[in-house]
Amino acid sequence: MFNVLTGLAMGIVIFAITIGVGVVVLTKFGDSVGGSANTTVTSLISDLGTSGLAGWTGAIIALAVGLLFIGALIGKNKY
Repeated sequence: MFNVLTGLAMGIVIFAITIGVGVVVLTKFGDSVGGSANTTVTSLISDLGTSGLAGWTGAIIALAVGLLFIGALIGKNKY
């Protein structure tokens, strides 16, 4: 069970780092371009940040941990 939790934690950390790096890179890119391209980059940053993909991180964690516990309980009942 702890091996699975370790893998889950590593996946979540990598997911969070990817979002963080993506926001930083897009912010720097948005600063270097002008006009409508900056508007598009700003839109992408909001879709990637807390109002978008990163907002689902808590739900993903809760669902994964819940499924792990349900799987552990079902596994104990079979044997």
